[in-house]
Amino acid sequence: MQTKRWKLKEPADEKSVLALADSLNVSNVLASLLINRGVTNFFEAKSFFRPALETLHDPFLMDGMHEATQRVIKALTGNEKICVYGDYDVDGTCSAALMYLFLKDLGAKVETYIPNRLTEGYGMSNQSIDILKERGINLIISVDCGITAVEEVDHANTHGIDTIVCDHHQSKEVLPKAYAILDPIKPGCNYPFKHLSGAGVAFKLACAIAERIGKKELPLKYLDLVALAGAADIVSLTDENRVLVREGLELINSNPRPGIAALIRSARMEPGNLTAGQVVFTIAPRVNAVGRLGDANRAVDLFTTEDHQKAIEFARVLEEENTERRKIDEMTFSHAMSLLEETIDLDNEMAIVLHYEDWHPGVIGIVASRMVEKFHRPTIMLTTIDGVAKGSARSIPGFNIYEALQNCEELLVQFGGHEAAAGLAIEVAKLDEFKAKFNTVLKNCMTEEHVVQEIKIDAKINLTEISPKFIRILDQFAPFGPGNMRPTFLSENVSLASQPKIVGTNHLVTTFKQNGHDKVFDSIGFNLGSFVKLIDKEKNLVDIVYTIESIQKDGKPYPQIRLRDINVKEKSNGNI
Repeated sequence: MQTKRWKLKEPADEKSVLALADSLNVSNVLASLLINRGVTNFFEAKSFFRPALETLHDPFLMDGMHEATQRVIKALTGNEKICVYGDYDVDGTCSAALMYLFLKDLGAKVETYIPNRLTEGYGMSNQSIDILKERGINLIISVDCGITAVEEVDHANTHGIDTIVCDHHQSKEVLPKAYAILDPIKPGCNYPFKHLSGAGVAFKLACAIAERIGKKELPLKYLDLVALAGAADIVSLTDENRVLVREGLELINSNPRPGIAALIRSARMEPGNLTAGQVVFTIAPRVNAVGRLGDANRAVDLFTTEDHQKAIEFARVLEEENTERRKIDEMTFSHAMSLLEETIDLDNEMAIVLHYEDWHPGVIGIVASRMVEKFHRPTIMLTTIDGVAKGSARSIPGFNIYEALQNCEELLVQFGGHEAAAGLAIEVAKLDEFKAKFNTVLKNCMTEEHVVQEIKIDAKINLTEISPKFIRILDQFAPFGPGNMRPTFLSENVSLASQPKIVGTNHLVTTFKQNGHDKVFDSIGFNLGSFVKLIDKEKNLVDIVYTIESIQKDGKPYPQIRLRDINVKEKSNGNI
């Protein structure tokens, strides 16, 4: 029994593998993993294992950077009032905190503005610009938003407020008439790396300004915020992002700012060995929670305070909000499952599109992601706000949901986002028409490859190959994330050293060994509890697909197998 399709990657060229393995003194498996990540020689391997700040691209390669730096320096020297306008998620709040702290260090008159998700919605609005006009703001620097704010920037212009857009999202056909637009994926921008986070773009602006005024090292203080944003926003951890996230994680682990230290401890962890994965699954939800349920300015306050006691108080608020968010999340997910069973025929519909007028707008994106994980279908979750159905779209790997929404544009009030996720608004009266059109679009462009969940396997190995040196080198492949995922392995005809059992809600725990060797490996398979009834230690062998992670036991690191899927087989007489 297999729940997913397994696809073993094409092996790298044997001669290239042997040459690289020899030059690096590593196993053939590790050399093959490196080659499949584009690392083909000693010097590329050195750059991969030791990513350096010196390899970052010149920020002035980004279109609009000269104009942006000139305008910010003019605001600094003219003592103008600057507003950093962010978003309410981790990337947006980290971006706002970064730019605020940087400008504050330069002596600027600067404040931040984060829109309220529940009352204002995403991005810039005429309402918020009117507020900023009343406050005497001369320059708005939008971070992690603004690329689609055409009307809003026009509104700011009529008030005599200049705008610099720092964004990393997809633009529409018409760009805002801002003083400068920094977005590596905007049309005509030749910046060599296209996958920066919003905080990454803000960091680039800070680097360019610092270079012009002779304070080149100053922005490095904020790499922790860039790392937090990059890991949480699931950007490609290749090229510059690999450098930024790795360097930022080192800063978080060695000398975290008060807010991040308090946040880590409220999550019952300690700085020192925090990984990108822990940021995604443990830290990010706590930051996102305050924006989902109310005022995300509290996250900015957390990141910018230098007072340790205040940081602890802010972190406590985030913890409480996250606990509340989980309760709402569970109720919404349960209701969505019931609604799906009543209204959607998954045998004939490619998409999951659900609407309920009273769902909390702060959690429907999370629930949409959970639905994708459970059913492996593009999912749209909508609630009603001011008479309009608004919500979040989440996609499956390899399918561009932004382009699918573009094909339904005539039925949408607005939409924006990227390949994996988007936000949208639809008139309630047009929901049925949209659902039909969206399903038609998906049927026309989705293939069997999209529909069946696939696990890409990096290499086939025996458990006996997992040595301390193997683990030590594998750990240096980090930070792991899109573009540099934790390697996935296949081991065949594996024996169980203990009878499997279920822990938690539905997690499988057991131990494995192979080829009669005494070495036993601990394993856990999240949400794989259904296999417990299918496997008998004495009767079955298994093929397992898994990743390897280090866990601490008695203060020492040990390898743990993280199961992704299992194929159960009957033992033959020749198998032991």
